[in-house]
Amino acid sequence: MTFFDTAEVYGPYTSEVLVGEALAPVRDSVRIATKFGFDIEGGTGGLNSRPEHIKAVVDASLTRLRTDRIDVLYQHRVDPEVPIEDVAGAVKELIGQGKVLHFGLSEPSATTIRRAHAVQSVSAVQTEYSFMERDPETNGVLQACEELGIGFVPWGPLGMGYLTGKIAATTKLDPKLDLRSAFDRFSPDNIAANMPIVDLLTRFAATKNATPAQVALAWLLAQRPFIVSIPGSRNIGHLRENLGALDVQLTPADLAALDADCSKLTVHGGRMNEMQMRAVERAG
Repeated sequence: MTFFDTAEVYGPYTSEVLVGEALAPVRDSVRIATKFGFDIEGGTGGLNSRPEHIKAVVDASLTRLRTDRIDVLYQHRVDPEVPIEDVAGAVKELIGQGKVLHFGLSEPSATTIRRAHAVQSVSAVQTEYSFMERDPETNGVLQACEELGIGFVPWGPLGMGYLTGKIAATTKLDPKLDLRSAFDRFSPDNIAANMPIVDLLTRFAATKNATPAQVALAWLLAQRPFIVSIPGSRNIGHLRENLGALDVQLTPADLAALDADCSKLTVHGGRMNEMQMRAVERAG
């Protein structure tokens, strides 16, 4: 594993500090992605992608990450108050200075991707995509990436942990520590209602001597050659299981069977809460 994803808002700041400390000894062998876009210092919790703010955030992130360059710099959420052309222009300046190597967008619409790409080449687009979350297939985002030669980085590739088969309606999520506790899809009723999706993956995994999580990751990697997913790994066991997905080979017939069976099922509950979805740019 050589691609590490973090952001200033995780913690805030703590994740960048830990990633910087952990990767300092192997910095030239890995790629680090981080993100800007929230008004952390202002304490509003809102968005802030003003060019001067972007530049200040990058300098602070470089210090926390103990590095002289950020391999991929994402706008964490599209800021409706700042034209995306201004954002792309600011990142273009940072690339010119060598502080940033590649420009990325997180949760953008296809239109925003195209507008940004016209100013500064977009190298990566990040959004939620998984066996149970298929929006990028229909909202034009995957298509735009394919047309423009942009890498696609799915977050939540395991349905935020749901597709591992280790979450049940009785699972208690700590509201102080776990954002999922406030997501519709993780209400006890919806956890139970979506279990047929996990059952499908579990049945199929048995035929491949794999786990449901490994099949879900293998399915995702098989969708496009330019997909690099970022599954969360909270411990070494998760890490090893996720890496095992690389050994699961899915044939065209396997993929067709999985999709045919999945198309008969309904996904219950929205992928995040209403407040967080307001920061996700819809189709347009």
